[in-house]
Amino acid sequence: MKKRELYDKCSERLAQAYPEAATELHFSSPYELLVAVMLSAQCTDKRVNMVTPALFEAFPTVQDMAAATPEQIYPYVKSVSYPNAKSEHLAQMARMVCQKFGGEIPQDLDSMTTLPGVGRKTANVMTAVAFGGQAMPVDTHVFRLSHRIGLVPKRCTTPLSVEKELVKYFPENILSRAHHWLILHGRYVCTARAPKCKECCLQDICAQSVN
Repeated sequence: MKKRELYDKCSERLAQAYPEAATELHFSSPYELLVAVMLSAQCTDKRVNMVTPALFEAFPTVQDMAAATPEQIYPYVKSVSYPNAKSEHLAQMARMVCQKFGGEIPQDLDSMTTLPGVGRKTANVMTAVAFGGQAMPVDTHVFRLSHRIGLVPKRCTTPLSVEKELVKYFPENILSRAHHWLILHGRYVCTARAPKCKECCLQDICAQSVN
């Protein structure tokens, strides 16, 4: 099967499987989404959604978080992974947003990645979810599925190389939706340890179907 045909079939089937695909993080503003995505690194969305209501009640704006110390933030995020580092990054991020960007979360990728604790994946999530742009954030699910299905070659060993390959073949106008399709499929069907191949809508075209 040619690469373009594989991408077309994946897009068609995943769109049918996940017609309402969207982030599962709860947020009501770019500030809240940025905080949630930062907290979600190596942590489940479910856990983050348990943490953020109290966190946002305590620090409802980026200005409130900028005025806080990492020690004040820590009790609200102590149940997520790496809470010490994330508390530090949240405080630093909020201060930079206020000092350098006038209290508004920047919308361009280069500016976002200057924020402490914000890498390319997080910035791409913000582009795709908060700001309505087209982007392909590569998290562990997207990275795993891209290789397992055969969307990217083995030589794509970094998130950036996977992102570039996916961007090349998915139509630009569906990039953000395709990102959500892959995440949801990886979270609920094509899981890391025990993929549910018999339930998978891609089984017959997957490069590594195990059943």
